[in-house]
Amino acid sequence: TMFTFLGGAAAIGIGFGSQNVLNNFISGLIMLTEQPVRVGDLIELDNVVGTIDTIGMRSTRIRTGSNYEIIVPNSSFLENNVVNWTLADSTVRCKVNVGVAYGSPSREVAKQLKRAADEHGLVLSRPEPFVWFAGFGDNSLDFELYFFITIRTLSERRRIESDIRFMIDQYFRDAGITISFPQRDVHLDTIKPLEVRVLESQAPEAEVENRGESKKTAA
Repeated sequence: TMFTFLGGAAAIGIGFGSQNVLNNFISGLIMLTEQPVRVGDLIELDNVVGTIDTIGMRSTRIRTGSNYEIIVPNSSFLENNVVNWTLADSTVRCKVNVGVAYGSPSREVAKQLKRAADEHGLVLSRPEPFVWFAGFGDNSLDFELYFFITIRTLSERRRIESDIRFMIDQYFRDAGITISFPQRDVHLDTIKPLEVRVLESQAPEAEVENRGESKKTAA
């Protein structure tokens, strides 16, 4: 009876302990068969963006843009939403937001934005870049520039977007277009005109008094 009891307890403990291991092992087999992610794919999982380095039987290794590795259980890829940026192809759409000052020529703004995308060597011509007039903001006229690129890493995408912003800044300077900044207009609604008085500065007199007190103290 004692051996039966101990054997049953050990079996139950081993069963619970190996549940996660077995789950990850089966998930690894499914990943290798269905291939929702592959080695070299750029993926996003739980706010972690990186490239699939290796896929093992129990876990998968992800290398981030900061060049550190994250070991993720295989079951996480089947139980959570995974964004695979390069599953079907490596072409993605990017967006750059720009706000210009009120009074700026909107057609010219759209023309300069599209020019920046067209003249960048890594932006695809098909699909063609396009510009949307997004709306009238609190401090600016808001525009959105969309363009397509081919990427393998997230840093490559950020570098291209940075290049586009440098080009937009230069083209706007040449065209006399001002990029907006936060500002506020204050309007005073009063019954009678405001009374403005100029007060004389009291600093010199205060300095003389302080010097006199210092001399008395020294004496």
